[in-house]
Amino acid sequence: MPAPDPFQLQLSVIIVSADSGPSLRDCVKSVLACTIPLELLLIDNASTDGIPQAIARAREADPRFKVMYNHANLGFGPAVNRAAAQARGENLLILNPDCLVDQTTLQRLLDIVATENKVGLVGAVVCDANGVPDPASFRRDPLLGRALATLFKRNGGVNASSIPDHVVDAEAVSGAVMLMPQRVFESLHGFDEKYFLHCEDLDLCRRVRDAGWRVLLAGDVRVMHGKGGSSRHRPIFVSYHKHRGMWRWFRKFDRAAQNPLVAIVVWFGIWTRFLLKIPGQWLRTAKR
Repeated sequence: MPAPDPFQLQLSVIIVSADSGPSLRDCVKSVLACTIPLELLLIDNASTDGIPQAIARAREADPRFKVMYNHANLGFGPAVNRAAAQARGENLLILNPDCLVDQTTLQRLLDIVATENKVGLVGAVVCDANGVPDPASFRRDPLLGRALATLFKRNGGVNASSIPDHVVDAEAVSGAVMLMPQRVFESLHGFDEKYFLHCEDLDLCRRVRDAGWRVLLAGDVRVMHGKGGSSRHRPIFVSYHKHRGMWRWFRKFDRAAQNPLVAIVVWFGIWTRFLLKIPGQWLRTAKR
């Protein structure tokens, strides 16, 4: 049996930035204030705001902190995969740059991985500044049949008030805070890089479950989550990739996609929805 790696850490925190704004500073600060043996890997997708470079200068004396720069915006999943390839932690925490964590949060998530059976991925309840949970913290696969049931009020789906306050099995959790054993991430070859932004977290959760691992929601763990700077600055760009991600997930995992006529209708519906959202997004951007 090989000797344990003396350089392996308990946790590698991966943050992807892309013109994420000042909240990135607070996110990095919150992670590095924790005393758990960890490293923080910040991987930047060609930001132009100068904030990742400023953080790197301010943290250059901290051996736990490392910045990697991409010369183009590779997308969220590809960036995480590149950072994960250099991670030394037994566990990976994928964290949005507008989230704040503390020692108690990190330790609780690690304890769940250590004590529950067959854990492949653990999420937390992400909340806004007022403490209101985001329903996306506790999700189900976005199957066409479920979407139609919700549309016609036969099934209300998950809402903030129905999010549990304890550890439960879930179909999917929010990609804003996801903890995984590194061996599980590696066995799945990380994120599907054909997603650029959005729905890659749903894809990963589905593949974790399909591989026989459990996806868990730590309902007793609350993490403050703002709305990303990238989304505010480029809403149409983000919306395009979100709808593109919806289409890819549908084609990969929904049995309804095997029917060509259904697939055509879904494709038309997804892109019609995208086009209808553009005027409102453009007006909101113009008012800023």
